[in-house]
Amino acid sequence: MTLEEEIKQSKFRNEFQKLAINLIYTYGWVAKKHSVIMKDFDITPAQFNILRILRGQYPNPASVNLLKERMLDKMSDASRLVDRLIKKKLVDRNVCPEDRRKVNVIITQAGLDLLKQIDTLDNQFDNIFKNLTEKEAKKLNELLDKLRG
Repeated sequence: MTLEEEIKQSKFRNEFQKLAINLIYTYGWVAKKHSVIMKDFDITPAQFNILRILRGQYPNPASVNLLKERMLDKMSDASRLVDRLIKKKLVDRNVCPEDRRKVNVIITQAGLDLLKQIDTLDNQFDNIFKNLTEKEAKKLNELLDKLRG
């Protein structure tokens, strides 16, 4: 379905305005589909992002600042996300012995196990983009990278 059909708008100021609206709309569309997959695991996409960053760091811990830098959604509150993941026993937080102002976060075995389960659904994640060929996906990635320049 076209953007015009989805949002019931037939005119745009120009193609750049349409592109901006299309990107925002598509972000919401992808995020919704991602949330549906994550719901079965009782975590949000932002919590999933934190876990993936920590798995990439494992066995080393990460500071909350490093998590903030690497998060996909820069508006998310990394500290609060970490608190929720601690309650779920998916991560641990410790004061850094070298700098007591710094807090280290590390993924737990339960967190690693959860990510292993989620990894089995890679096809479901990929299926979100089933209307594109791999060549089209590559080109779209290149164009988005160029846009951010």
